[in-house]
Order: sequence, then C-alpha cells, then structure tokens
Amino acid sequence: MNENYVAGFDACPTWSPVLGYAGAAICIIFANWGAAVGTWKCGLGLCGMGINHPNGIIKNLIGIIMAGVLGIFGLIVAIILGGGITGPDENGMATYSQFNGWSDLAAGVCCGATCLAAGYATGIAGETSILAVGVRAMGNKHRQSRGAPGGAGDDFDEGDASKLYIAGVTILSFAGALGLYGFIVALIIASTPGYYCSAD
Repeated sequence: MNENYVAGFDACPTWSPVLGYAGAAICIIFANWGAAVGTWKCGLGLCGMGINHPNGIIKNLIGIIMAGVLGIFGLIVAIILGGGITGPDENGMATYSQFNGWSDLAAGVCCGATCLAAGYATGIAGETSILAVGVRAMGNKHRQSRGAPGGAGDDFDEGDASKLYIAGVTILSFAGALGLYGFIVALIIASTPGYYCSAD
C-alpha cells in the first residue's frame, strides 16, 4: 500500500470534502473582496485626481493593477485546492482525509485573509497617495502659470509631485506584498503530500 494511503472511517469521514471546498471558497471570496475594495478606493482617488490632472491618470493606475493581482492570487490557490479534492471510490467509500481537509482549509484562509488585508491597505493608501500627487501637481502648475506669459500648459513640469508618487508606489508595493506572503504560504501548505483513504 502507498504510504500516502490510510484506512479507516476516522481518517476519512464523509464530511471531509466540506473542509476542502470551504477553503477554496473562502480563498476566492476573501481575495476578490480585497481586490474589489482596493480597486474601489484607488478608482475613487484616480477619478478625483483626474478631474484637474488628467495627465497623471495612466501612471497612477498602479494601485488598481496591484489590487487586481490579489484576486489572481485567490483564483490560483482556489483552483489548486478544488482540484485536489477527491470524491468517493467505486464502493462509495470516502477517499478525502481529514488531514487534507484541514490542510486545504488552512491554505484557503491563509491566502484569502491576507489578500483581504492587502486589498484594504492598497485601497486606502492608494487613494490617499493618488489624491496627494494630483493636489501637489496642480499646485506646481499654478506656480508655473504665474511666471509664464501664456500660463502653464498640459505638459507642465510636475516638480516635487514625483517624489510623492515614488513614495506612494513604495507604500503600495509593501501593502501588496502582504497578499503575496499569504499566497506563497498557501502554496506551500497545498503542496504538502496528503493522505487518502483506500479500502485495500
């Protein structure tokens, strides 16, 4: 018998797949929840900034992109967890063990919860930094327009607003890294060899 196979009802009860499916569901729901919050908050900031500073829209999309990646993390882990769940054998005996169920549940919660936290961090920090860059850039534009005969055009120098942008991107990078950490740990947990039940 393969060393990864065990026998007995206690090791593989009929309710074990519930844990695995719950892990996959929690993972994708929480990860997409975090991605949605991050996209929502960064989108509000981007639209608010774009009214007066439309030239900064493209480069400030970084927050929305990083929020969307969190949903991809949850999707990948949920697919892996769902694909590892096995049904009963030809005799109607459960093959999916408690060990696998609790392991998959832990992996799902790990990835989902960290992506949710990262989504909130990305959204709040992203909205604030995007609005700050827009306000600072417009202040520099007004200062330049006072010294220019025709006023500052659309291609004005943002000046020190770029420093705020760099700081904002740095904050977003570390906020998004929280989800990446959970994703990596979830992959490690999901790749741990499991145990399946066999009637033999």
